[in-house]
Amino acid sequence: MQEQTFFEYEDVKVTNARFVTGGQTYAMQNITSVKTKEDGPAGLGWGIILWVAAAVCLWNKAWGWAAILAIVGALLMWKSKATYHIILTTASGEASALKTHQKEYLQKVVEALNQAIIARG
Repeated sequence: MQEQTFFEYEDVKVTNARFVTGGQTYAMQNITSVKTKEDGPAGLGWGIILWVAAAVCLWNKAWGWAAILAIVGALLMWKSKATYHIILTTASGEASALKTHQKEYLQKVVEALNQAIIARG
């Protein structure tokens, strides 16, 4: 059977025989299921803490500190992004195979993996 490519972009490739990502190769015959996981934005918590600290500074009439803390907190919240993972289930357990901040990209890879599993038969 000839190898059929379902997805290829930069260092990620999905075929009916293998899944290559970041220098790691997984045999499609060993993958039993694919799922995704989303981790919330990393800087969001610190941004909220800084906004609370800014509110305390406002309460104590420390206007300069309040402004600085509010601006830094807003920047942290604005720059924070969720992280998305592809989790592969194999006979030996689960493995996090791919991590990205791009949800649409991750969905395309998952769709290709599911197509490859179906094509494998």
